[in-house]
Amino acid sequence: MSAIEPDFLPPEVESLTLGELACWRVRTGSAELLLARQGAQILEYRRHGEPPLIWLSEQAAFRRGEAVRGGVPVCWPWFGDLGRNPAEVAAPRPDDAPFHGLVRTLDWTLVEAVADADGVALAFELAPQALPGWPPATALRLAIRVGERLELALSSHNRGTAPVVISQALHSYFAVGDVEAVRVEGLEGCSYIETLDGWQRRRQDGALSISGETDRIYLDLPPRLTLVDEAWRRRLVLEASGSRSAVLWNPWLDKARRLSQFADDAWRRMLCIETANAMDDVVRLAPGARHTLGLTLTSAPL
Repeated sequence: MSAIEPDFLPPEVESLTLGELACWRVRTGSAELLLARQGAQILEYRRHGEPPLIWLSEQAAFRRGEAVRGGVPVCWPWFGDLGRNPAEVAAPRPDDAPFHGLVRTLDWTLVEAVADADGVALAFELAPQALPGWPPATALRLAIRVGERLELALSSHNRGTAPVVISQALHSYFAVGDVEAVRVEGLEGCSYIETLDGWQRRRQDGALSISGETDRIYLDLPPRLTLVDEAWRRRLVLEASGSRSAVLWNPWLDKARRLSQFADDAWRRMLCIETANAMDDVVRLAPGARHTLGLTLTSAPL
């Protein structure tokens, strides 16, 4: 695993620094992407002439050791509170397990940057020895393709001699014109865990509209979800692979006031739909096995 030196980057990929973070800006004929080395975190994605598709907080702080609010943080090898994960995830468990795993604040290595007529392909890797508190020999690779659509593929490779169980998520913040004027299609009839009411299991009736604080883990999902945005007259189509679960989150008014790097009214401009392997959908990797969690994002006018 050798890093690409700045002199060998294609002209479509520009190195820059935001605050304390090394970043890259990728420009293609159709789109622009901003991402950070820390966490291999996509910060923002937009197509030319359109509002952003991936949301970045106006109060984002680019500091070492802190995940940036917005974009697509990578949650791995567990999602959310480790104590709420199935007991087999990340066992034995670290004494002081941070929310959303271990890799959001680590520097990944850029190992591939290739431009062609359709866009730019990037790949980041994280070696097992880079993961404090995570003894299994599991390597990570995040492949990103930028163009008319955005494609993400997070691959886990168990290089060890014992099985590994993980949960994970591509914690995507989607930009919307007004969250009170959106609906999410594809959830109809799916079961979900209502984390705001005793972690009860319920079933979705019809498309989901957002009318208050939302924090739900949806299970047994179809591969396609659609975010219909009436304010911006567009639909975002999310195609998932290697996943049967997703987390939908919006802090609403009261919680927004308590969040870091988050304006009091920012809840109106974003909705998280986090492609995941969570709860019943955890990944079990035998020695030598690989698993890829994928997301393809496209948009079209209503």
